[in-house]
Amino acid sequence: MMNPVRVFIVDDSAVVRQVVTEVLQAAPGVEVLGAAPDPLFALERMKRQWPDVIVLDVEMPRMDGITFLRKIMAERPTPVVICSTLTQEGAATTLQALDAGAVAVVPKPDIGSRRKQMEDAASDLTHAVRTAAQANVRHLVRRAAAPALVTPKLTADAVLPPTAHAMAQTTERIVAIGTSTGGTQALEAVLSALPRVSPGLVIVQHMPEKFTAAFAARLNSVCQIEVREAVSGDRIVPGQALIAPGGKHLLVKRSGAQYYAEVIEGPLVNRHRPSVDVLFRSVAKYAGKNALGIIMTGMGDDGARGLKEMHEAGARTIAQDEASAVVFGMPKEAIKLGGVDRVLPLRDMAGAIGAF
Repeated sequence: MMNPVRVFIVDDSAVVRQVVTEVLQAAPGVEVLGAAPDPLFALERMKRQWPDVIVLDVEMPRMDGITFLRKIMAERPTPVVICSTLTQEGAATTLQALDAGAVAVVPKPDIGSRRKQMEDAASDLTHAVRTAAQANVRHLVRRAAAPALVTPKLTADAVLPPTAHAMAQTTERIVAIGTSTGGTQALEAVLSALPRVSPGLVIVQHMPEKFTAAFAARLNSVCQIEVREAVSGDRIVPGQALIAPGGKHLLVKRSGAQYYAEVIEGPLVNRHRPSVDVLFRSVAKYAGKNALGIIMTGMGDDGARGLKEMHEAGARTIAQDEASAVVFGMPKEAIKLGGVDRVLPLRDMAGAIGAF
């Protein structure tokens, strides 16, 4: 038997600590070592037995979660999952946590929510903890195993039917990128290295609703290209990157020789919305040889089949290598399916986009 994932919870709410403890204790292969109301208490408790994963709130007394996270990553790098109330006001702070080295962000279970919503939040939290336990945290350090199958795993068929032929080639070229765990820092590394004159980009980063707009704004502040959250009808043009909104699927469509974004509702695909497979399938259908597909760090297999469809439609395809990925799951599955032309380290991605 595999050793259980040992978790410590840090949250100033006694109710949240109790609920999160119960959720994780009920998950096979997860062991809760303890819980504390603030980081200083947590540090004392964790000295006795250090956890594999820390579940952390952001706003707490005595020491805030960001300061604690930076301290942990500087002194004893450990996978951290931010458990946060998903509000627009808290998005910027939570993005600071991702920038400081957190592996993932999940919504706090809402005690007053309906049973289905509570089950979904519990599933997200359990999945994030198991994913975090596999993360290569040395890629997340900055400055200073059993799957949970709660809902059916839908494919991109649930949103967009497969197609045998891509539309004819044009002079317009687009780059489609899919990523998940570790992707916020990976995307910043790639996009900030691109010159102002670059192909138009469409991106799916698995991220909760209300956070993607703040994430896009942050990227826009550090990049030469324009980065923003996608809106239906947006033209995909050189020098611009469109990020899929959290909670919605992003598709590429074509009108004449021009490409544009379509943002839609729809079911979870590979348990994600937005889904990389949905984006990649639409690119295969409407762009074909005019496209470059890139799959980067992330847990699971979302995007693997879509990248193969792009490959079969004539697109060039790239996967991030294992050595530079926080979690090699998504690139590994794409390589296994045979849809990858090249495997590159993160540092070479911007160059590959520039050469496209």
